[in-house]
Amino acid sequence: MMNGRRYFGIAQHIGRTPLVRLRRLSELTGCEILAKVEFMNPGGSVKDRTAYSIITEAEAAGKLKPGDTIIEGTAGNTGIGLTMVGLSRGYSTVIVIAETQSIEKIQLLQTLGARVITVPEKPYSDPGNYNRQAERLAQEHGWFWANQFDNVDNRLAHYKTTGPEIWEQTSGEVTAFVSAVGSGGTLAGTTSFLKERNGKIVSVCADPYGAAMWSWFKQGNLETKDGDSYAEGIGLTRVTKNVADVSIDEAYRIEDQTALTIIHHLLREEGLFVGLSSGINLAGAVRLARERGSGQIITTLLCDSGIRYMSKIFNREWLKEHHLNPDLPLESIFGQ
Repeated sequence: MMNGRRYFGIAQHIGRTPLVRLRRLSELTGCEILAKVEFMNPGGSVKDRTAYSIITEAEAAGKLKPGDTIIEGTAGNTGIGLTMVGLSRGYSTVIVIAETQSIEKIQLLQTLGARVITVPEKPYSDPGNYNRQAERLAQEHGWFWANQFDNVDNRLAHYKTTGPEIWEQTSGEVTAFVSAVGSGGTLAGTTSFLKERNGKIVSVCADPYGAAMWSWFKQGNLETKDGDSYAEGIGLTRVTKNVADVSIDEAYRIEDQTALTIIHHLLREEGLFVGLSSGINLAGAVRLARERGSGQIITTLLCDSGIRYMSKIFNREWLKEHHLNPDLPLESIFGQ
């Protein structure tokens, strides 16, 4: 203690991220399009919130003790968050990740000291799915399985932090919240808090093609329709415990090209370097703005940094091979 000030370790600085105005999107829609800069968390993504909540709640319940091993199946960001928080609290981590995920995330996990097990990409129904393999290894070795998809301490993180921060940062004037779904925690937890404060706040799911949450919220089924997406960490095809009972007002399906156009605009003109899931969130915010008119205060998240996807969505050769154009003007997403 010096001069009455209190100092904390890195894990205690998760959250309280800035809420920034997206200038051009706000101008084009006549709404305030505001986004939480989640790549400013210590581990570089919104999933730091999930990791901290899962670990501290497990400690409080006596499920985690110093020296234990945490295992998780992840697209990368939750594993990075668990490893970073785990290092600060005396745990080792084993991360099971599909080999299709970006090399940047896999290398970062290895650099942080996680034991990384890469596996072929398989659906959840297949025993070889990365999440199913993590569960099996946890049982075999007595490790703590974080289970971000069905552990509701995930959504608790957003109920306790993301929702209150948005409410405070907008002085309670927020009219809508938009989020893609990876495990369901962000959308469910933030929505639950905001709707408790004001039931008129509109909650929106922005879903990539190939995912099932659009169908679930709009039609009550898990059809994935046609198409696919290169977005990593989102695109849920089953109803997890985190998302099962959340009340959602609207859902949109977003094309990769629309999201890509937005994130390349943000880099060129607003100095924001973010991944494709952030573009899907913002495309959902734009759709809502166009459908419900000007004057709204629409909030969402910039989930992580584009530095984790430089070999893909910021690689012009990769984009050309996958028939994606980074140079379309922002106005093209408005049909102009």
